[in-house]
Amino acid sequence: MYRRRDTRRAHLVAEIAADLRRYSGDAQHVGHAFANLHGLNATDLQALLAVMDAELADDPITPGRLGEHLNLSSGSVTALVDRLERGGHVRRDRDTADRRKVFLRYADRGAALAMDFFRPLGRRTDQVMDAFSDAELEVVHRFLAAMVTSMAEHRDSVRTARPEQPRHRTG
Repeated sequence: MYRRRDTRRAHLVAEIAADLRRYSGDAQHVGHAFANLHGLNATDLQALLAVMDAELADDPITPGRLGEHLNLSSGSVTALVDRLERGGHVRRDRDTADRRKVFLRYADRGAALAMDFFRPLGRRTDQVMDAFSDAELEVVHRFLAAMVTSMAEHRDSVRTARPEQPRHRTG
């Protein structure tokens, strides 16, 4: 995406968009390195991120919600969770109030692998954030939260869009 840069704001918007693309690409490379190191595929990695995010929000994810998040069928989710559980990355916990409900949580082994791999990145992230005031971090957080929402909305609209029929050439 090329953006106009004829004003200071336009220049900043273009630079921020480029920074977000570079960050996203580098984050994908780091995630794929972790996945490759531990025999995971891209969907496995996305599932682990969803489990982690749900735990951090103190709202553990169910297999059904995971399937919705990843746009997978229930059979695919079952195979995915079985694979991650066998690898020691996640565990299934029954809800104490409703034993029929299952929550997915990071298993101790999986959490330890992730911590060991991502700890250096965490230190780098902490160093960057230490250079910003609390007020600046509030603005950054507000911006990134809005961008995450915007991207999720776009992802969902792309998922539901019907692909165009291929055009056949005549003559």
